[in-house]
Amino acid sequence: MCAVIGERSEQGILEITGVGLCPSTGLRKGVVVNIEATLRAVSAAIEAAEMMSGREVSDCWTGIGGSHIDGFNSRGVVAITGKKRETREIGPEDIARVIEAARAVVIPMDRQILEVIPQTYIVDDQKGIRDPLDMIGVRLESEVHIITCSVTSAQNLIKCVNRAGFKVTDLILQSLAAGRSILTPEEKDLGVVLIDLGGGTTDVLVYTDGAPYSTSTIPAGGTQVTNDISIIKNISFETAEKIKLDAGCCWEPLLEDNEEILVPGVGGRPPLPIPRSQLLTIIRPRMEEIFKIVKEKLDKLNLSRPLGGGVALTGGGAQLSGVVELAHSILKLPVRVGSPVPAPGLGGLVEEYRNPAYATAVGLVLEGNDRDGRADPERGAEARQADKGQAALFGKLRKWLKDEFF
Repeated sequence: MCAVIGERSEQGILEITGVGLCPSTGLRKGVVVNIEATLRAVSAAIEAAEMMSGREVSDCWTGIGGSHIDGFNSRGVVAITGKKRETREIGPEDIARVIEAARAVVIPMDRQILEVIPQTYIVDDQKGIRDPLDMIGVRLESEVHIITCSVTSAQNLIKCVNRAGFKVTDLILQSLAAGRSILTPEEKDLGVVLIDLGGGTTDVLVYTDGAPYSTSTIPAGGTQVTNDISIIKNISFETAEKIKLDAGCCWEPLLEDNEEILVPGVGGRPPLPIPRSQLLTIIRPRMEEIFKIVKEKLDKLNLSRPLGGGVALTGGGAQLSGVVELAHSILKLPVRVGSPVPAPGLGGLVEEYRNPAYATAVGLVLEGNDRDGRADPERGAEARQADKGQAALFGKLRKWLKDEFF
């Protein structure tokens, strides 16, 4: 469980001031299976971030993932009304109507829409329009990517955070948040695959022409690799995790000849040295399986152009030695490890969060900051109107008191 706290400075820069990490046993393949264990992990991670930042948290943006996540593309069509009928200019209300038309799809009762992301617009017969505002036309179409999730999974996640003492501002898809923190606009335009190698799941998000095109989840991740080591070597899960992080590798050319590691003994027995290549024979098949499933999913996509941006690996599994080389050999695309990097609008504890494991949490902070920024002007206007109303009311009351009694 990972928590990140961000603060806006007086200069308008978002600074990461606290990060917290806590092992969680309450999640399995991205879904809550033990509410008490999950809320304890949420509390511990946020408390660690609070200690670092010196701030108290009351509400938070929460990432959601798991095999229940599903994404598909949809299209909506509306007639352009426009404020001036003779010119038929596209206004914000037309854009809102066409997106609403695109999201009017039938989904099962046990599922809910998580995100509706516009991909492109078509005005009359003109395709590939990113922003149709103020353009002139008769017919407006929109192509959107709709992401849905299980209602019960979302409710259980919200319940865990609420019972831990925090309010969920909104749920954001984890892979979208990770993409927000590590992908560049150029990569999104060229077409890029984001592979988030998490503990219980591997999330795959494909961008083309600057917008999400495909969302999918593979119910396997770093936890399965650790389980394999634990079972084959007859050691505890915690010991297997430590060995994986310290000496794990999935690409043979990176190993040195006769390199050995010490495996702690069980029940007071002495540690046992084993060749590091033996560890590779356990880790590599599982990682190969994950990347082969990703390859199958990519091959099924009907993409209009090659993925020029290649592959960006993130999540805790991206720190495994040799993972870039293995992914490149299977996917046949350029591969890089994506970590949150300082940007013109992002600062703070750079060394703490420059790690693939923090990509999703930093992305949640960035996305939450963007959504707050979009909402603030409206809230500010409402607040100003309320202040004016209160001032006028008190003014009248003061005048009445003065006229009646003084």
